Amino acid sequence: MNNEQRSKTYRWRWAVLAVVLAAEVMDLLDATVIAIAGPSIRADLVGPAGGTAFLQWLAAGYTLAFAVGLVTGGRLGDIFGRRRMFLAGAGGFTLMSLLCAVAPGPASLVVCRILQGLAGAVLIPQGLGLIKAAFPPEQIGAAFGAFGPVMGLSAVCGPILAGVLVDADLFGTGWRMIFLINLPVGVAALIGASLVLPRPTPGDEAKLRLDLTGTVLLSASLLLLVFPLVQGRELGWPWWAWAMMALSAPMFWVFQRHQQRLHRDGRSPLIEPSLLAKQRFTAGLLVGLIFFAGLMGLTLILSIYLQLGLGFSPLRAGLTQSPWAFGTAVGAVAGHVLSARLGGRRLLVGGTAVLAAGVVALLVTLTVADGPVSSVALLPSLLVLGVGMGCSMAPYFDIVLAAVDEHEVGSASGTLTAAQQVGGAIGVAALGTAFFAWAGGGLGAGLRHVLWLELGLLTLAAGLSFLLPARARPEEPAHSRPEEPAHAT
Repeated sequence: MNNEQRSKTYRWRWAVLAVVLAAEVMDLLDATVIAIAGPSIRADLVGPAGGTAFLQWLAAGYTLAFAVGLVTGGRLGDIFGRRRMFLAGAGGFTLMSLLCAVAPGPASLVVCRILQGLAGAVLIPQGLGLIKAAFPPEQIGAAFGAFGPVMGLSAVCGPILAGVLVDADLFGTGWRMIFLINLPVGVAALIGASLVLPRPTPGDEAKLRLDLTGTVLLSASLLLLVFPLVQGRELGWPWWAWAMMALSAPMFWVFQRHQQRLHRDGRSPLIEPSLLAKQRFTAGLLVGLIFFAGLMGLTLILSIYLQLGLGFSPLRAGLTQSPWAFGTAVGAVAGHVLSARLGGRRLLVGGTAVLAAGVVALLVTLTVADGPVSSVALLPSLLVLGVGMGCSMAPYFDIVLAAVDEHEVGSASGTLTAAQQVGGAIGVAALGTAFFAWAGGGLGAGLRHVLWLELGLLTLAAGLSFLLPARARPEEPAHSRPEEPAHAT
């Protein structure tokens, strides 16, 4: 490929990255705003004395549906084209945001959140494949490197944005504005995607079929685990809750055997078995699952503690967490600078250590405080938390996705992000359940217990990180590149 051809092929690559990142931000903000807006939503739709399971379902219902659908969404992109499925997912996500905003009751809101999660599952896995197809090998690392910081910053900024919108009560909408804000963003993403996303060349369509049986088996295994974690405590842990959790492992084993059988028969499995044979990819899955379990669970619990435990308004609770967001931005920049010098694994482990130091500092702050904790007292520990999170996430995608082959991108993207979302759903369910179970001695006592669990999860994630390579393997040259977007000719 000569320089003129290469220049034309990659002309709109940064615009493609911007559109994909916009979709990522929309999804992650929507997944995290519930952490701040949840108490206000419960007070409006259920009443202040409503069950705590509703708060957990608002967060876990979205992330569970997102996780269940991600692998299928990645495969749909392989079958029908990533551009087409990106547009379908963005349209569905925008529509479900509108339905969430006008939901009349708690049940309808949870259902709409689940449908919104499914739309996000169609949208998000297309992004990584589109980026890998649009960028030359020498720039793919920089493109993937933008994902970690943007995702981390969005996850922490979501509560701040929610606090501003709920307290502002724009046009009398209250908490409903956190969903209405998606409408202009979604429309802009649709327009941008239709203009700049590459169109497939003739012959690019994969000869694949959707594995519906695998989808049902995977969905069942995840539901068997997460549902009793969320609902079991309020129901007094009936026998069937323990039975469901016990059945989740053999159900996943059945799913894995089904995938292997499809692969042997030359058919299209939902998850390529070859992915799980790659040690650094499977290690990356586990690291992401554990890391996000602690992150998403702690984000929700800290927001609930600030509002229900300390009596902060949604705006004050969001602003109190702003050092976390600022630290994430600083850590992401530092991680990008240090990644070439330290290597991916050392940076990932070092960032996790800094994150653990922030957890320890937060634990000490809560333990030694004489009376209610102030926003100022929480600032240093939250700042360190953010720096550690930014440094940890900066090299994550570049390390793990470097291990997959071109034909595995769709399945790998969905599987990798699904593991993170499964971790988030499990973290919200498990840590939320532990928090409310230990809150009998006060919400502060519940939060301190959760912080000890968080330290254990971070230690485990850091240990597993040593299974990853010291540095990401250089990308192989792509066999083909997408055509110029239609408007650029």
